[in-house]
Amino acid sequence: MQRILSTGVLVGLLVATAAAFAITERLKLTKSPIIGTKVLRTYVSPHAHTSAAISVRFRRADRVTISILDSHRHAVDTLATRERVPRGRKTFVWNGLTDTGARADDGTYRMEVHFANQKRTILIPNPLVVESKLPAVLDAGVTPKAFSPDGDHQFDTVEIHYKLSEDAHALVSVNGTRIIRGRSHRTADKVSWGGKVNGKLLAPGRYVLTIGAVDLAGNTATKVLHVAVTIRYIALAAKRVVVHGGARFRIDVSTDAKRYSWMLGARSGKASGRRLTLTAPKAAGSYRLTVTERGHSAAATVVVR
Repeated sequence: MQRILSTGVLVGLLVATAAAFAITERLKLTKSPIIGTKVLRTYVSPHAHTSAAISVRFRRADRVTISILDSHRHAVDTLATRERVPRGRKTFVWNGLTDTGARADDGTYRMEVHFANQKRTILIPNPLVVESKLPAVLDAGVTPKAFSPDGDHQFDTVEIHYKLSEDAHALVSVNGTRIIRGRSHRTADKVSWGGKVNGKLLAPGRYVLTIGAVDLAGNTATKVLHVAVTIRYIALAAKRVVVHGGARFRIDVSTDAKRYSWMLGARSGKASGRRLTLTAPKAAGSYRLTVTERGHSAAATVVVR
């Protein structure tokens, strides 16, 4: 009798195993009701009023229930309940709120799709991220402090380096006008600026750049930093020089150009270096000294006694 029972149990186990195997193999051969997904927007931000969106392509029409699950696989929101969807693509949008209307906690979520007719439930692997924390600019600087964007390949640009509190794009503005949105979203990086605003070169002078940031969710930093930079094409150290007639005199020239032109009265020439040495006219009077490089000029008055 015991042998007969043992044989019966064994046969039952074999039948159950075979049935389970058959079901598993049939499920493997059954095509997924979802052909593909495309994440249109990953991040949700209550500050930037952004929503997450996923486009789902269905193999056939069905009635679906769309749920948003947290990291513990608990449902926090329902986007659709037994909603009829046709064959093809449909987009579902989540605004980051729960079923109760409260704001969902910061974190990673996923979308789950239940098919009523096909009696299948599929968890979409693409993450949806709620991010409400604002980025902050922790450090910023500019090198060099002065530059001349005149196209001579000598200090034509400055590098603005920064450090952020999280992955985000740097935002740089001058006088309230955005001039740079960094491509990188690394926490520490640098961007270059060639002295232009809206495609036009700025005039010589001192400018204050504001370094901000916008994170991947669209949150904009409220903690920003300011750095000063000077645009200087060519300048003379003095506005007025007093010399004796026929005497040699020197005047400092601030420029990064290798060569520049000068004109004093009726005389002119070329020079290089940071110190210009000239001979004053013999006749007493006031003369205009002009130095020029690539269309930019600076002037001083030479008084001959």
